[in-house]
Amino acid sequence: MAPTTGEKIDYVFKVVLIGDSAVGKSQILNRFARNEFLLDSKATIGVEFQTRTLVIQHKSVKAQIWDTAGQERYRAVTSAYYRGAVGALLVYDVTKRPTFEHIPRWLDELRAHADRNIIIMLVGNKIDLQDQRSVTTEEAKEFAQKEGLFFLETSALQATNVESAFQTVLTEIFSIVSKRSLASEGQTNGNGNGTAGPALSGKKIVVPGPAQIIPDKNRMCCSTS
Repeated sequence: MAPTTGEKIDYVFKVVLIGDSAVGKSQILNRFARNEFLLDSKATIGVEFQTRTLVIQHKSVKAQIWDTAGQERYRAVTSAYYRGAVGALLVYDVTKRPTFEHIPRWLDELRAHADRNIIIMLVGNKIDLQDQRSVTTEEAKEFAQKEGLFFLETSALQATNVESAFQTVLTEIFSIVSKRSLASEGQTNGNGNGTAGPALSGKKIVVPGPAQIIPDKNRMCCSTS
């Protein structure tokens, strides 16, 4: 749900999409930002970003979602791309095993350039192509659990779990930031009143402890409808 025009934004969170080319990062972004799926989508050249404003616990949160090409020749954008990111979706294609095998490399790059406590969601996309699956849910879940990542499988085509993936990451970030704001207010304002802390825009946050994998009940099975 978006706030009305002119309403103030309480928080701005930068979230990056990373993974090999053609795993569906741009389609996931389009589905979340505009609820669209482009059948003639072309590979992303360089970097692009879209925004969407949501309401989380009565606060306006502007998600700034960055998408970059997965090809090696665009890796020069790395430092600027990751700077200030507080969340990340690490995407692979469940029908193309090499894209999953490359996930550790992408994770290493992310952890090398972003805050070490960034909220990360592992995303297995294209579950609408169930008959072509080459990466099982179980092995991806095991990897996510080992690395302390959230995990969901999605279909940008069918809009399966795309909203849930972003909502989970943004809500987790919001929970941490709002707790820090309340703690700060408590130290400076004895009665505990006041507004939330300043919006995060290109500012890193410290997350206490690793993110936990999403419980099975929150993960939808591979819909073919």
